[in-house]
Amino acid sequence: MLKPPDQKDSHGRLSIGVGVFFLALVVGLSGSYLISLNWMDHAPLLPQLTEESKTYLPNLELRKVQMSAEESFLEQTIVRIEGELINQGKRYLRAVDIHCVFRESYGQEVGREFVRIVGRQNNQLGPGETQLFRLAFDSVPTDWNQALPDLYVAQMVFGD
Repeated sequence: MLKPPDQKDSHGRLSIGVGVFFLALVVGLSGSYLISLNWMDHAPLLPQLTEESKTYLPNLELRKVQMSAEESFLEQTIVRIEGELINQGKRYLRAVDIHCVFRESYGQEVGREFVRIVGRQNNQLGPGETQLFRLAFDSVPTDWNQALPDLYVAQMVFGD
C-alpha cells in the first residue's frame, strides 16, 4: 500500500531536521569546549609567593583587623576592612598584596579580591615598621556569610 505524498514528505523533512539539529549541537558543544581550553591556557595566573617570600612570611603580622559596613549615597553596602601590617623582619618591602577570601555559611569560597596593602603610594614598609591599611568593597557576593574574610598574603616585592 502506498502512503499519501504529504505524509512521506513531512516524515523525510522531520528526519533531516532532527539530523541537522544534532549535528549543530555536536559542533556547538565541541566549539565551546575548544574555546574553554584556549581561554584556560590564556587565563591570568594568580600571583604566587616565591620561595624567598614564603621564608619571609613569618615576619609579617596582621593585627587589629576589623570589619564594618555602611550604606553609600547610592544605597549600596560598602564593606570596609581596616588593620595593620607589621614587618618584624630585617628587609624592606616595596609591595605586599593580599587575597581577601569571602566564604558562604558552609565555608565554601564565594568570592576573592586581590588587593595591594603596601606600595599603593610609592611607600615601603621598613624593618620594624607598621603600615595601616583600609580596604573597601562595594560588590561582595550575595551569599557571603557576613564574617570577616580570610586574608592571605598573595605576593610580596622586596625593596632595597
